Amino acid sequence: MPPIHLAAPQREAHPAETLRAHLEHGGGQRAPERAAAPRLTADKAGRGERRGHAARWRYIPHVLTRHSHHITSLSLALLACVAAPPCHAATEDEPPPPEVSIVAENARSTVRSIAVWLARGVDSWFGDRPFEQGGKVSDGRLSTALLLRQHDKPDFDVRFNARFRLPNVEERLYAFVGRDDQRDIITDRPGAFSRQDRLLDDTRDRDFFAGLGRALNDSVDLRLGLRGGLNPFAQARYRSEWLIGPNDLADFRQTVFWSLDDRFGSTTAFSYEHAFTPELAARWLNSATITQESEHFEWSTLLGAYRSFGDQRVLALETLASGETGSGVALGDYGVQVRWEQPVYQDWLLGGVVLGHFWPREDEDSPRLRAWAVGVNLKMRF
Repeated sequence: MPPIHLAAPQREAHPAETLRAHLEHGGGQRAPERAAAPRLTADKAGRGERRGHAARWRYIPHVLTRHSHHITSLSLALLACVAAPPCHAATEDEPPPPEVSIVAENARSTVRSIAVWLARGVDSWFGDRPFEQGGKVSDGRLSTALLLRQHDKPDFDVRFNARFRLPNVEERLYAFVGRDDQRDIITDRPGAFSRQDRLLDDTRDRDFFAGLGRALNDSVDLRLGLRGGLNPFAQARYRSEWLIGPNDLADFRQTVFWSLDDRFGSTTAFSYEHAFTPELAARWLNSATITQESEHFEWSTLLGAYRSFGDQRVLALETLASGETGSGVALGDYGVQVRWEQPVYQDWLLGGVVLGHFWPREDEDSPRLRAWAVGVNLKMRF
């Protein structure tokens, strides 16, 4: 689900800010924390050291791939647990069944151990300072989803994202790793427009990725990374927010990117958010992407209303539309969907269901179809 911001400096926090923390999507969203990257000398030995570090970075996606079956198995177990009738949100008077607690706690511990092990190994490339002296894994998220859309085959999706703070590297540089849709990795589109969030069968490859980023200031950062082995990409990202009255916020994001497939490209995103009451908020989000390879804009728009019921329980109603200029179909897909999300174990394991109805049209020679869609998802923070 998309984030609801409604936050401003030097004022009392609006109650709807709880929606922001709850609805923040892990995929294409910028994390507030900045982790680190290497400080290397410029002498001959340093140049050789840099070449060694660059060679090691190539293997991070392969290391993640070796652990992917563990992550996928844990995701399937957790998703099955959530789908089972006994696995529901615990209350103060009714604790969760013991088997649910064991599965959830073991899964979270395993995923976090893999992330910490990887962060510790990467940090050791750049110095001898122990990882415990300032090292940290933050913004860790493992999300799974089972999606069913009429006329499409079922789709099971697993996504993983984390940021590393490494004590042997500079303060304003950070490392990032994860697994996501290869297109979303490069273009940096808002997570609300991912194929998963639009209940679409994702026939494109999902890749592991890793890289380094540098925050120039609070608004601008640069990133270099590898996806799917040895496929490089680069991004320059800018973000700015404007408070418009006590309950309104505008957000602008601009990402210029480069990849072997797209060459240079750009994604522009703009959102406007308004809080009607402490529990009810609305958001209008727009995004457009263009590349040298396609020379056509891929655009998406979303208008949503979000109602918080406390304790991270949120009901959302969203209308979506998307298309591509020059394709012969001005409006490729549009529809409406209803989402519900709530904790299923403590405050770090969230489950959700979504039901939608869409009207897609593949090209100008095809008729517009009608399609129902349903999905169940699970998000774990670690």
